[in-house]
Amino acid sequence: MGFGDLKKDGGVKSLNEFLSDKSYIEGFVPSQADVVVFAALASAPGSSFAHALRWYNQIKSYSSEHSGLPGAKKAVDEYGPRGNEQASKAKAEDDFDLFGSDSEEEEEETEAEKKIREDRIAAYNAKKGKKVAVIAKSSILLDVKPWEDTTDMKVLEEKVRTIQCDGLLWGQSKLIPVGYGIKKLQINCIIEDDKVSTDFLDEECLKFDDYVQSTDIAAFNKI
Repeated sequence: MGFGDLKKDGGVKSLNEFLSDKSYIEGFVPSQADVVVFAALASAPGSSFAHALRWYNQIKSYSSEHSGLPGAKKAVDEYGPRGNEQASKAKAEDDFDLFGSDSEEEEEETEAEKKIREDRIAAYNAKKGKKVAVIAKSSILLDVKPWEDTTDMKVLEEKVRTIQCDGLLWGQSKLIPVGYGIKKLQINCIIEDDKVSTDFLDEECLKFDDYVQSTDIAAFNKI
């Protein structure tokens, strides 16, 4: 039944021949049939099995969505050339009517099958379309050092917090002694990586040159 042992070249060859004129194991969209056969392979087919390798890479690209693909899982040996042949034979026996059937009934069955296929495609596309792009963010702990011990740190912090842009959110802060009566401002912020850079923060802080001597990144963590 099916393709045979898919962990051996003979099984992979059978799979390659089967996929020479097909995109998927069953139907017109990826399904649980593809997931079952994909899992039965020991590794990616070799380059000599071009059709199987093309299919393998396609199903691998859906790896995070395997559980959500349509269809019900069957034993791996129920798929493939011999598996399909047996399934077709069983269906033919089920469809055989001793009293015959008219063309209208056959047309209705074809339309029903077409609707099922269209519904599966629509459901799959709807689920795939709901995937939300992940926004890369980072948490930064910024050290802002004043020129001298007489610098008004409250005003310095107020000026730093006036730096505003899309993708920047200021958080908590505290003053940390650094010696000789001087304290530095340590302030946390969350940035969207595609919108705000550490260079931008440094340049904007240094614009307050009456208060800010320098800035350093004390901690940088991806969220």
